This record gives sequence, C-alpha cells and structure tokens, in this order.
Amino acid sequence: MTISHAPNDKQILEGKVIAILSYLSILCIIPLLFKKDNPFVLSHGKQGLVIFVGEVSVFIAHIVLGTWVLRLGLFLFGVISLWGIIEVLRGRYIKLPVIAEIADKITL
Repeated sequence: MTISHAPNDKQILEGKVIAILSYLSILCIIPLLFKKDNPFVLSHGKQGLVIFVGEVSVFIAHIVLGTWVLRLGLFLFGVISLWGIIEVLRGRYIKLPVIAEIADKITL
C-alpha cells in the first residue's frame, strides 16, 4: 500500500460519499460518470472499476472451474473493497496493490 499525493480537503469532503460507491460492485460506474472532475473520486472510481471487472471474471471462471473459485475470488475482492472503503472514509488516496497499476492505465 502506498499513499500518493497530498489530498485536497475540499475535494475529499465533496467526494467521500460518491467515492464509497466506487467499491460497491456495479455502482463503481456512478462516480466515473458524475464526479470524474474530482481527482479523489476518479482515483477510487478507477480502482473500483478494476475490482468490478475482476469480480465478473471470477464469476465467469467459476462456471468452468467450480464453486470454490467463486467463493475464494469474491472473498478476496470483498476484502480489497472493504480496504478501499475504509481508506475513503479516512480521506486518503490509496494505491491498492496490483489493482492501482491497472487502474492507472485507464483513461476516461
């Protein structure tokens, strides 16, 4: 876990509630559509999008590999999402391992 640039308090206060939606499955689309001008929300929204795509991939993989893949994958993505929500509530920019690297490549 690494924390990037110093957050702007006004951006964080305006974006906290919306940024939480970033880590709630398909709701990650809402912050990306309505608050992409806020860097705090955009950072968390991109990571939430990567997590959502990962969840969908796990669901597809479980069809072939079995139920254990679904349980394990959703548990792991659930823990990562909870970690993201906690960091949003603390008002921090965070780079989740592996997920942030992929999210940084997303352009909107």
